[in-house]
Amino acid sequence: MAVIHHTTLKPTKTELIAGWLPGRPWYRGGPVPVLERSGGFRLDDPEGEVGIEFVVVTDSAGPERTAYLVPLTYRGAPLEGAEHGLVGTLEHGVLGTRWVYDGCHDPVLVTELLALIGGRAQAMSQSVTDTPDHEVGRSCAVAPPSLDGRMPEPADDADGTHLPLPGGTVLHVHRVPEPVAGEQPLPQPDALGHVASGWPGPDDSRLRAVFMTLRPA
Repeated sequence: MAVIHHTTLKPTKTELIAGWLPGRPWYRGGPVPVLERSGGFRLDDPEGEVGIEFVVVTDSAGPERTAYLVPLTYRGAPLEGAEHGLVGTLEHGVLGTRWVYDGCHDPVLVTELLALIGGRAQAMSQSVTDTPDHEVGRSCAVAPPSLDGRMPEPADDADGTHLPLPGGTVLHVHRVPEPVAGEQPLPQPDALGHVASGWPGPDDSRLRAVFMTLRPA
């Protein structure tokens, strides 16, 4: 069970993401995003060592507000071989220095995300300890593959992040979720599995979108 510490972070997660985001190929804004945290959820690391969070941030710098999905992991030491996936470091008021990674480069996050898609893991509240997030929906028509100790190499393009998996499947992380106001979003027709959730929109609306899709390669 992940324990949520309500404490100071320097820099904040939003500040850390804002400095990293403009270099991503799927980023659609200007040189300096203006971000606000909009939502997300967590997963528990069974070993209790790695923090796993899926953060939705909204950029209000442009003429239209754009939401981005940023999976993150928090570690107490650098992850060997994942230097290219490092978002940055922050100082946690309780835990000290934390190395923050783009979670698509972290085998702990990918393993637990596949477990979530397959119904073997529970999405948890982003800000309350030991509290399930029942807004997160998932489906799976096949048994999600196991990584078997081999971390797939993520590929980023303008459409998001793609992780090739064993067994001829691909996990697509929708970095720019396409929200549907007030409706339950549906996965694409060729999807073998998916994860969807929501976040607050303007005028007290609730936006929902598919966050990840498992599909044939």
